[in-house]
Amino acid sequence: MRRLLIPLLFITHPLFAESAAERIATVMNTPNCVAFWDFVKREPEGAHRFTAHVPAGSKTNYPLDAANYIKDYWGEGREASYADFPLLGRGPFGQAIQIRPETDLTFRPFLFVPRERLHDTPLDIKGAGKSVTVVVWAIRESGNHALAGIWHEGTDLKQKETSAIQKVERGQRQYALFAGLNKEGSACGHVSENGASSFLNRYALHKSNSVGQSPKIPADSPHDLLDASWQCFAMTFDHEKDELTGWLNGISGDRWLDNPKKDKLIGSAYNAYMQGHYARVPELQEGEDPTFPKDQYYNPPEDKPVSVKVIRETAEERVELCEYRYTKVQITRSKTAGDQWLETQRDLVALRLNPWWYPHDLYTPADAKSGGPFTIGRVIHSSRSVGFTGWIGGVAVFERALSAEELSKLNALGQSVLH
Repeated sequence: MRRLLIPLLFITHPLFAESAAERIATVMNTPNCVAFWDFVKREPEGAHRFTAHVPAGSKTNYPLDAANYIKDYWGEGREASYADFPLLGRGPFGQAIQIRPETDLTFRPFLFVPRERLHDTPLDIKGAGKSVTVVVWAIRESGNHALAGIWHEGTDLKQKETSAIQKVERGQRQYALFAGLNKEGSACGHVSENGASSFLNRYALHKSNSVGQSPKIPADSPHDLLDASWQCFAMTFDHEKDELTGWLNGISGDRWLDNPKKDKLIGSAYNAYMQGHYARVPELQEGEDPTFPKDQYYNPPEDKPVSVKVIRETAEERVELCEYRYTKVQITRSKTAGDQWLETQRDLVALRLNPWWYPHDLYTPADAKSGGPFTIGRVIHSSRSVGFTGWIGGVAVFERALSAEELSKLNALGQSVLH
């Protein structure tokens, strides 16, 4: 038996290595990949940290440190280590790390590349003319928060959780991929032009949500169920189209939010839309705030309607529902003495969440000291919530908006799991 087993090992192991190499090549041969962590590749010496596959000639392979941001910012809890990220021993590329549902309120571990090691490197995607794609192969056990990206939410919000904080920092958001946020389980892309908040809300609100939503799979499920449960989360920001899009398993889909005025968060985008509209109308309008910052108006292009539906009409007044690429607007028109229909009132009745219109550049921190780290599994934030839990089997970042065909190809890598 022993003589038979040894040859079989020599036969199967090269086949596995070739398959893993092919999968890695598929990711790395996708143009503009700047970093890809498969959680197999490690430093050959020293701490043996996870490192990224990077293009030839790259000055760094972005080794990942472990940290507990509660200890770093509140001075509470214990240090984190690689032991806090159990390994699955299988995954789309042969390995995966677990983000656990921590019960200790002072312990929120993540893996990260410190800002000083990524500042002005290809991973630091920011500024004019820059697009980005983040892809994460994951199995979601619970939660809707961060998967990976440069998204330091800040610890400066005035709330109960920050009453004893020792290290207060402003938000340093650039780009990140989340497991849904307002649409739990979706692929949620998040970007920021200022590192901080949007539309006078306390939070950043430029985000998109895929139509598809991932299921919840217990992390301790049998291997055959885990092998069949990998989801390919992705976000793209295309600066040429000014579009931020969430993709789940290679599919984006159209997602709209009806009655955004009533939404707890997107209601701020509704107000930003209306304030921009009021500012274009002569004289002060009811509800207009002259102090609202002009750079926070949110007025997607509405030069050409997709459709116009007359809701009701009389000889003197007509009410239309006008659908545009990113908005649905109810417009009231009154007939003038010259038989022209003049707009007298409008209201934003629906806002597109996928793709989301984003007309800004990605935030550029002033220097390495004011920028955020690249984190995997969690981000630094004030509320200290548990966030996403489950398995992460790969993280890739591209300095370009990938196409639907490219994302479909990357999604296929999770359909036949290596172990």
